[in-house]
Amino acid sequence: MDNLQLILNAMVREAVSPQTAAVAIAVIGLNIHFGFTGLLNMGQAGFMLLGAYGMGITVWQGLPFALGILFGFGAALVFALVLGVPTLKLRGDYLAIVTISAAEIIRYVGRSSLLTDFTGSAQGIPGSQYTGPFRDLSFFPSGSLTLLPFNYHDVADGAVWVRLLGWAITIGAVAALVYLLRSGDRFSGVARNGLVVLLTVFTVLLVLFLFPLNYQWTGVSGWWVRFVAWSLVAVCCFVVYLLVRSPWGRLLRGIREDEDAIRSLGKNVFAIKMQALIIGGLFGALGGMVYVLASSVQPDSMGRSLTFFCYTALLLGGAATIFGPVLGTIMFYVGRVFIQQGAQVYVPDSIMNTQEAAWFSYIVVGIALMLLVIFRPQGVLGDKRELRFDV
Repeated sequence: MDNLQLILNAMVREAVSPQTAAVAIAVIGLNIHFGFTGLLNMGQAGFMLLGAYGMGITVWQGLPFALGILFGFGAALVFALVLGVPTLKLRGDYLAIVTISAAEIIRYVGRSSLLTDFTGSAQGIPGSQYTGPFRDLSFFPSGSLTLLPFNYHDVADGAVWVRLLGWAITIGAVAALVYLLRSGDRFSGVARNGLVVLLTVFTVLLVLFLFPLNYQWTGVSGWWVRFVAWSLVAVCCFVVYLLVRSPWGRLLRGIREDEDAIRSLGKNVFAIKMQALIIGGLFGALGGMVYVLASSVQPDSMGRSLTFFCYTALLLGGAATIFGPVLGTIMFYVGRVFIQQGAQVYVPDSIMNTQEAAWFSYIVVGIALMLLVIFRPQGVLGDKRELRFDV
């Protein structure tokens, strides 16, 4: 039971980590590209890397932190224009080829020894060179904090039945929350939104009761960076909610399903695609900035595999949905940690060592993704009607 508790604690820590939040932001941007517009962008990691480099290099060279954020967004804007101008008038396959190639070019330029004084070459830029101004913004006190100090240890001395009951209630609450999110018009808008908020708060409290987390308030990987990262996730979801329910958002769906029909209405399809590519790329750049706040700017950490992880998370949560990217990202990283930690704990080293357990987790995730695409292509929160892509 203690081993299982360790595994579940690791899963919760991964679920609330700033890197998970950063990838969720990037997946939200990818959802604008692929989910709503039908643009097959295979270089989202390139946008993330440009955002990270723009912020990291600027602060490393002694310029203000706010200017670094602007440089990160500016680099992503230029990258989107360079990609979009020659390819957006063509079909989606060409965009996929160009974006994955361009993202790899950026990664290899970052690794170049000729730019060591700016990018740190393959070693990257240490977090200590650029995270200081971000930590200085913290209004949190010093010391550490355990969220929800009242936890399972305080009930029957943490007996097994307490944790089993807590897990059962948590699973039920999550299932009810997913049902409400997918309920559509079965409930009135006000009642549905109220129940979603109450169930979300209740589920979070249950998780913190079962898996108490203790972190420094303002450390490199403390509550401050987690607070900022997940607050940005909430803001990004709200912005996308407003965008896709506007007339512009309806145009995105129309382009995805039949761009010729939208063009026949006198709309500039190229301009709308370019706007979608830029906005989704800016979300990716923001995700890249958040990704390196708790670590360092490493070019290989944001390679093509990260783009594939983003697509996995998007398909898992549900494309063309508001909360699907966030849910899919959490499920992807939590599931991978569950498989990896479980293999390390329960499988002898003579059969599978730590490195092999990590590889095994990706194999299982890949198989799960194939089964998902076959049996539930719309993902957890998606709608089959949103899958009629014209790419």
